[in-house]
Amino acid sequence: MGSRRIIPSLLLPAVMTLLLPRTAGSQQHTPVSSETQTCIDCHEQYTPGIVADWRASRHAHSTPREALTRSALERRVSSITIPSSLEAVAVGCYECHSQNAKAHKDNFEHFGFSISIIVSPGDCKTCHATEVEQYSTGKKAFALDILQKNPVYQALVGTTLTTRAVHGDRLTPGNASTTAKNEACYACHGTRVEVVGAATMNTEAGELTVPKLSNWPNQGVGRINPDGTSGACTSCHPRHSFAIEIARKPATCGQCHLEPDVPAYNVYKESKHGNIEESVERHWTWDSVPWTVGKDFTAPTCATCHNSLLVNPAGGVIAERSHDFGARTWIRIFGLVYAHPQPASGKTFEIRNDDGLPLPTTFAGKPASTFLISSEDQAKRKELMKKVCGACHSSSWTSGHFTEFDSTISETNAMTLAATQIIGRAWEKKMADRSNPFDEAIEQMWVRQWLFYANSVRYGSAMAGPDYTAFKNGWWELTNNLQKMHETVKAGKRP
Repeated sequence: MGSRRIIPSLLLPAVMTLLLPRTAGSQQHTPVSSETQTCIDCHEQYTPGIVADWRASRHAHSTPREALTRSALERRVSSITIPSSLEAVAVGCYECHSQNAKAHKDNFEHFGFSISIIVSPGDCKTCHATEVEQYSTGKKAFALDILQKNPVYQALVGTTLTTRAVHGDRLTPGNASTTAKNEACYACHGTRVEVVGAATMNTEAGELTVPKLSNWPNQGVGRINPDGTSGACTSCHPRHSFAIEIARKPATCGQCHLEPDVPAYNVYKESKHGNIEESVERHWTWDSVPWTVGKDFTAPTCATCHNSLLVNPAGGVIAERSHDFGARTWIRIFGLVYAHPQPASGKTFEIRNDDGLPLPTTFAGKPASTFLISSEDQAKRKELMKKVCGACHSSSWTSGHFTEFDSTISETNAMTLAATQIIGRAWEKKMADRSNPFDEAIEQMWVRQWLFYANSVRYGSAMAGPDYTAFKNGWWELTNNLQKMHETVKAGKRP
C-alpha cells in the first residue's frame, strides 16, 4: 500500500497504559490498548486536533467495566454485555474503528491493523445498544429515505436543487451537481456513502491507499453507511470528544433546525428560555447524567424537552432518556402540507392518504390516521411534555400555553387550507401545471404558505418566540402571501 513508516509502538506489549488523569487532580489512570496507543503515536503528529479531542473525552477517562458499575440512572452505557476485549481499556481509536470489520465495506489494512473509516451506529451499538435501537426507529434515521423514497418530497428537492439558465424569455432547467446537492438538503438529511474503489493519497505520513468513498464527507442524521446502517451519532455527539455537553447545547440542533422552514433554533434564541440560557449557561452543569432540573440547569434547551433524562432534585424521574427525538411530541408541526399527529413510524415515505398520495393528510386536510399515532398516544405524549414544562412552571401557566398552541395549530392549518383551495383553482384555470406542484411561481407562493410561514407561526407559538409568530415569517407573511395568491388567481394571470 505504498511507502510505509515503521511505528515504534508496534513493538510495545499487548496492553499499555497511557497516563491520563480521569479528573482534574486525580491520580487514577486509565489503561489504553496497544493498538490505540499506536494510533495516538502517529496521529498526535499528523492530526493533533483529533487526539486532543479524544484525550478530553469521557471515552479516554473511563473503561466500559467502570461505566457498568454506575447506578441505573447514572449509567451512560446501555448494552447488557460488552466484549471482554473492550471491558478493561479506554474506548480509544482502535476500539471504535475496528468494530464489525466484516460488515464494513470501508474496512482496509492500515499499518498492520484492520480499520474502518466510518464509525457507524452499528459500531456504537456495542456499548450503546438502547440508544441506537431508539434512534433507528425515528424519523432522523430515515431522513435520507424520506427525501428519496417519497416522490412528493423528491419533486420538491429536485425542483429546488435544479440549475436554471436564461434563454431569451425562457428559463431552461438543468441539473445541479452532486456536490451542490450534498451541501444542501443532504448535508442535514444524510447521503448514501459507498465504497467506489481505492484511492492513493500523498499524506504527511507518506503514501497511503485507502477506500474511495462516494458522497463523503457527510454527517447527516440519516446517512446510510458502508456497513448498511443508517444514521450518524456524530451529528449531535461530534467526533472525537462525543461530548454530551455539545449534544445538549442548542447550537448543535441549530446546525439544521433553522429558518425559514424549521426555525426552531432562531425561535429558541429569541425566547425567554433562550435568553436565560445565553445569560447564565456558563454556570450550568452540562454533562451530568441524569440531568437535574433546578440544580444542573435553570431553563430548558432542545434536549431538555425532546430527549434528555430529567430528574428533580430528589432524584425522581421526570422524563426518561430517548434517542427517538419525536417520542415526546404528539403533533408534527413541520408537516407537508398541514400540521398533523406524529407518524407512527419513522418510515414516513410509506404513508398513503385517502387520495393515494404519500402525504400524512389529504389536500383537504384529512389525516391519514392509519399511519399516525392514535389519539390515546397523542394524549400520553402531551401529558409527558406538560410534565417537563411543569418542572419549572405552574399548572395554570402550562395549561394556558398548551391551549394557545392548540389554537395556533388549528388556525395555521386553516390558513394552509385556504391557500390550497386557491392553488386548486389555479390548476383548474390552467394557470399552472399540477404535474409538478413546486416549479411555477403561483405554486411556490403556495409552498411558502405552509413550508415557511405556517411553520414559523407554529414554532414561534410552541417555543414562545413572538416575532416568529408575528412578523418574522409569521402571521404577517402568512396573511400577505394568501392575499397575493388570491389576487393573482382572481386576475387569471400568471404571477
